[in-house]
Amino acid sequence: MPIPAALHRTQAWYRRLTVPQFTVVTGLLVVAIGTVMLATPLCSSPSVGLWEAFFTATSAVTVTGLSVIDVGQDLTGFGQGVLALMILVGGLGLMAITTFLQGFVVRGTALRRRLDRGQTLDEFGVGGVGNTFRGIALTAAVLIVLGALVLYFYGFTDLPRGSGRLWAALFHSISAYNNAGFGLWSDSLEHYRTNKVVNAVVLLLIVLGGLGWRVTNDLWTNRRRLQRRNLSLHTRLVLRATIILIAIGTLGLLVTESLTQGQLLTKLAWPERLMSALFESVSSRTAGFTTVHLSLNSVSDSGLLLLMTLMFIGASPGGTGGGVKTTTVVALMAATRSTLRGREEVVIRNRQISDKVVLRAVSITVASLLFVLAMALLLALNSNLKGDEPFTFLELLFTCISAFATVGLDLGVTENLSRFGQLVLVVGMFVGRLGILLLLSAIWETLNRDRLNRQNRIGFPREDVYV
Repeated sequence: MPIPAALHRTQAWYRRLTVPQFTVVTGLLVVAIGTVMLATPLCSSPSVGLWEAFFTATSAVTVTGLSVIDVGQDLTGFGQGVLALMILVGGLGLMAITTFLQGFVVRGTALRRRLDRGQTLDEFGVGGVGNTFRGIALTAAVLIVLGALVLYFYGFTDLPRGSGRLWAALFHSISAYNNAGFGLWSDSLEHYRTNKVVNAVVLLLIVLGGLGWRVTNDLWTNRRRLQRRNLSLHTRLVLRATIILIAIGTLGLLVTESLTQGQLLTKLAWPERLMSALFESVSSRTAGFTTVHLSLNSVSDSGLLLLMTLMFIGASPGGTGGGVKTTTVVALMAATRSTLRGREEVVIRNRQISDKVVLRAVSITVASLLFVLAMALLLALNSNLKGDEPFTFLELLFTCISAFATVGLDLGVTENLSRFGQLVLVVGMFVGRLGILLLLSAIWETLNRDRLNRQNRIGFPREDVYV
C-alpha cells in the first residue's frame, strides 16, 4: 500500500474516534514509543530488556513511579532525559495533550466535539483548547524551573556543583511537580530526610501539581484581591480538602506509629518525626517520594490503612496526580449529609450541586473500588496457584492501590512479582491515569456505536427501589 494512501486511511480512522477512544489510543501509542526508546542501548544498560522498558515507560507516562529498574544506574543520561520527557507528557495531562493534538487531526470540529474536548480538559465552557494547554504548560514550566533552581543552589548541596547537580535538581523538580515519584537514587529521598530545603521544595511542588491548573490559575488571577468570596467554589473545595487531608495524614501517622511503637517514626527525634510524617502525608496522595523506609515491618497495619486511604483519594481534578480525586470525596460527603438531613438536593457552601456531579462521583468511587479489588484478587490468585505466598494480602492490596492511584509507593513487592503480577499493575496504572470512567466510556462506545444515539433518545417510566 502506498504511504500516502496509508496515511489517508489512518487519518480517516482517527477522525471516527471519540475523545475517550482517541485518548486511550494515544496513551498506548506514547507508551509503545517510550518502550522502544528505553530498550535501546542509547538509553539503558543491557540489563534492561523489553519488559523492563515497557513497565518503566507505562509507569512514567502514567506518572506513577513504580519501577523494576534502578533509574540512576540502569538508564543512561539520555535515557533519564527520555524518562523525564515521558513524565512531562503524562503529568501535564495525557487527556489535555491528546485533546489538543486532536485539533490537528480533526478539521472543522463541530460545537459538540468542542464541548466534549472541554470536558476532557476539566473545562466547564467551550473555550479554546489551545489557550488552556498553553496555560497549563506555562504554569508547569515556571514552577519546575523555580523548584530546580532552589534545589540546585540550596537543596542538593552535598553534590558537587556542575551538570550532575543541575540534572538531579531538574529531574526531581519535574518528577515532584508531576507527582511521578521517580528519583535518581534507589532510596528515593531518604538521605535528605533532615534537609529542610529539599523537603519544603518537593512538598510544595507536589501540592501545586496536585491542585490542578484550574486552581492555580484561579489563585493567580485573584492574587491582588485574594479573598474567599472571589475564588470559585471548585477552588475553595480543593484547597479546603487538601489542607484537611494533609492534616489528617500527618496527625494520623504520628498517632498510629506512636501508639503501635512502629519503626517508621518512633526512632526519630520529634522535629524530624513531624517533618517525616508531613512528607509522607503529602507524598502518599499520588507523589510516591519517601524520606523513610516503607515495609511491612516498619509501618503498622493502621498506618498502612491510613496511607492506602490517602492514596485512594489522591489529588484534585485537572492535577498531575491520580486517585478518585478530592472533589469526588467532597461530593459524596455532601450527599451523605443531605441524606441525613432529609434533603433531596445536595448543597455545598450554599450552592446546589447537580445530580449529574453526584452520580459521577458515585460511579467513579464504586468503579475504582471494584477495579482495585479485582487487581488484588488476581495477584492473590496468581500467588496461590504458584504454590507460594511471598507477600501478605495487605502488601498486595497496598501495591494495587498504589498502582491504580498512580502513587508509586512500594513495600518491596513490585520488583519481586511475576510477569503476570507486574502486568496487572501495568493495566492498573494505565486505567488509573486515564480514569476508569473514560476507559469504560471508550469501550462502551466501541461496542455499542450504533445503539448509543438511539438509547439517549429513549425515556423510561420511574419506579423506586428500597436501599
